[in-house]
Amino acid sequence: MGKKLKGLRVAVLAADGFEQVELTQPVKKLRREGACVKIISLLPTAIRGMNHLVPGKKVRVDAPLKKVKAADFDALLLPGGLANPDTLRQSELAREFVTDFDRLGRPVAVICHGPWLLISAGLVRDRRLTSWPGIQDDVRNAGGHWEDAAVVRDGTWVSSRGPQDLPAFDQAMTALFAEYLPQRTPRKRSILARHWPRWLLGGLTLAALGHGLRERRLLGV
Repeated sequence: MGKKLKGLRVAVLAADGFEQVELTQPVKKLRREGACVKIISLLPTAIRGMNHLVPGKKVRVDAPLKKVKAADFDALLLPGGLANPDTLRQSELAREFVTDFDRLGRPVAVICHGPWLLISAGLVRDRRLTSWPGIQDDVRNAGGHWEDAAVVRDGTWVSSRGPQDLPAFDQAMTALFAEYLPQRTPRKRSILARHWPRWLLGGLTLAALGHGLRERRLLGV
């Protein structure tokens, strides 16, 4: 089976306090499918995950947010956790980053408390999505249409409630992102290659080589 996301550039925007499995499992899935995944955060230092309220492992940051822009990527993943999205929603850079993704029409996969950032960026009005049930009122108060489902797909967004939905989330995320693979420009063939058969070009090349060798012998080179 081929890699469905080969060539896709994915940004994962996160800060300290991200829910460990909501970052590590989707990232593993994306990389297994051939995507180029970069962890982006507010600072260039490593960020620490959480297993609900228990500190988890650190993850290396590939680039600080101020050094990248939405146009550098084809898709965005927003993991949840309690502190992570609450920190990001207070950052103007983070709000601008997700707003630019939406403006460019590029896909976003978000899970758990991740929609907090989208809410603070003013993006959820009239959108269908799900989240951790504890923030459903926040979604509705921001004008969104909250649904209690493992996965909700609305245009360029796919969302899930939490870790229990990760298998369905990974599948829906992969399917969504696959629709936005960058178009590859085919290499231009030379005029001869476009108008002469390959076997004839090969013969011409061999003939030219032979002619060159004869000239070298006549010149004594």
